[in-house]
Amino acid sequence: MTLPRPSGTPRPVPGTRLWIKNPLGAFTANSLDASGGLVVSGGVIVEVLAAGQLPAAPCQETFDAGSHVLLPGLINTHHHFYQTLTRAWAPVANAPLFPWLQNLYPVWARLTPRDLELATTVALAELLLSGCTTAADHHYLFPDGLEDAIDIEVRAVRELGMRATLTRGSMSLGTDDGGLPPQSTVQSPDVILADSERLIGEYHQRGDGATLQIALAPCSPFSVTREIMAESAALAERHDVRLHTHLAETLDEEDFCREMFGLRTVDYLDSVGWLGDRTWLGHGIHFTDGEIAALGAAGTAVAHCPTSNMRLASGTARVLELEDAGVPVGLGVDGSASNDASNMILEARQALYLQRLRYGAQVPVERALGWATRGSAAVLGRPDLGQLAPGMQADLALFKLDELRFSGSHDPVAALLLCAADRADRVMVGGQWRVVDGNIPGLDVAGLIAEHSAAARKLVAG
Repeated sequence: MTLPRPSGTPRPVPGTRLWIKNPLGAFTANSLDASGGLVVSGGVIVEVLAAGQLPAAPCQETFDAGSHVLLPGLINTHHHFYQTLTRAWAPVANAPLFPWLQNLYPVWARLTPRDLELATTVALAELLLSGCTTAADHHYLFPDGLEDAIDIEVRAVRELGMRATLTRGSMSLGTDDGGLPPQSTVQSPDVILADSERLIGEYHQRGDGATLQIALAPCSPFSVTREIMAESAALAERHDVRLHTHLAETLDEEDFCREMFGLRTVDYLDSVGWLGDRTWLGHGIHFTDGEIAALGAAGTAVAHCPTSNMRLASGTARVLELEDAGVPVGLGVDGSASNDASNMILEARQALYLQRLRYGAQVPVERALGWATRGSAAVLGRPDLGQLAPGMQADLALFKLDELRFSGSHDPVAALLLCAADRADRVMVGGQWRVVDGNIPGLDVAGLIAEHSAAARKLVAG
């Protein structure tokens, strides 16, 4: 199996201007009109053109987008890459969250470095092919032999040429102390904090155009101690990095917080120094009106994971009310053992329909696409991503509407979600094409599937 490397994809010559010309449709995630296309130079968008407009200066290259719908690159705010090895596993196919986790923890504890490399590559490739250019992963499993898990993920991200926020997750509250995970999967606070600091120093990039960022991510209230939550918050503040955790995903979790800490989830979050604008929460379903107001006032963000929430019957996030209160909301595919896919354009469709089920058919297609782009960028603290506008990073997804499923469709942008687009034809990250004609240049997909599938069978067999 060969993996693509950034050096294997042709790079634009410095100063070269590329006109992505006259798309069939365009969603900019703002009020700009991109029906004439846009101009890319130096890895950023330098012009957005309305219908009939021409670039302000000559362009050395032109891409005719007349058969493509143009979007900002989609941004995934919550995932667990390693879980691609345990998709559609029969013992948990019909289980809610807590039994689902209790059955899977012993399987995941057997992960090897090669398993994680394969799983991460599969997840990233699947995301990229769905139009995703930036992905946040929540990795919290560090069994013996997998201490360098985040380093393994870094290499995979670099080989595929994507952007990522990789979170150094942790579990410190095992079954012996009243937590959910088995003792073999927990680490001591000293180990967690030392590795967190190492990863920030080694990999975290700052500013516009960053390709790799590190965040700190104790797994959940039922798998970490109060102390590691508070100490992670202090470390994140000291190094100015973001914080991530699961919160308010299920009513079981709410009951656990009451019994273990004597607090509801948001009160617990506040008590350990997490209620602030550097924090984003996975799921965020079971909040009261007062808690939604508190989250909004603090600027704490939420990663909405509709497919996973439906698969595990966890509940439906109150996305419109969260946004109205000032909570930044983006989308996450969640782990591939509860989705069981890594497809961002389909996740936007699922979000649209789930939120329509709660609020009515007036929830527009464009709002769901906004969650997957501009909203997700805000969740990850990336003002340089998620929109088509001058000065933004040239992260783009282009979809064709030439399959049978689209025949008879009229609005190209609406057709992406309503007719269930699932694969991008072209994807650009930082001005470089990473998907061409629906394929990732240099990636041996057949070889990857064969080795990944074999690893998955071995993992569940024990």
